[in-house]
This record gives sequence, structure tokens and C-alpha cells, in this order.
Amino acid sequence: QVQLVESGGGSVQAGGSLRLSCAASGFTASSSYSMGWFRQAPGKEREGVAAINSGGSTKYADSVKDRFTISQGNAKKPLYLQMNSLKPEDTAMYYCAAERRRLSLSLLVPAAYNNWGQGTQVTVSS
Repeated sequence: QVQLVESGGGSVQAGGSLRLSCAASGFTASSSYSMGWFRQAPGKEREGVAAINSGGSTKYADSVKDRFTISQGNAKKPLYLQMNSLKPEDTAMYYCAAERRRLSLSLLVPAAYNNWGQGTQVTVSS
């Protein structure tokens, strides 16, 4: 049973920073895997924010490029999302997701992932 547990969310003023963490258990990363961060604001669809695969490729949503950084030391270490220069429009529930395939074009597609955490709330005030 794969379990993904997010932490690090909170409330911050615009321009501030937060670092999200995702700890995975039961997910014995094979040679091929993908992990990512997604978010969902009230009344909106879940969208991909940043993702990384076992080949080291990363992908970011245009709205967060140059502000957010996804990182993972190796497959057995937590997944992080460093979020800088936060904006009110970044307010959402943030989810960690994992998939036992090396995704490429669909790295930021929520439907491509089968394992999800419970989410951590990020609120950015103006």
C-alpha cells in the first residue's frame, strides 16, 4: 500500500516562501517512476505544478516557472517543492502524487498518477 504524506503548508503573505515535503512509504521506487506536486483551488480542476521522473527530467507549469523548484535527493528521500515569491493565486490544496512509470509528456497530467497524498493547504494573502 503506497502512502504519501505531505507537510509544510501554511499561511504566508504575498512574496513569502514555503517548502512542501512529501514522504513516501510502500513505494519502492523502481528504476522507473515519476513524482509530482499538484494543486486544486476551490471550484477549479486539479492542475500539475511541478514533477520529476527517475531520469531526472523536470517539468513546471508556466505559472510557477522561476518561482518554484522541485527536488528529490534520490528515490528514497522525500520529495520537496520550494515555493518562492508566492502570490495569492497560488492559494490551493497541494497534493503529492507518485507513479511507477517514467512519465514524460504526461508528467503534469493528474490522470497519469495512481497514488495520491491527502494534501496540505497553502494560503497566500495579499
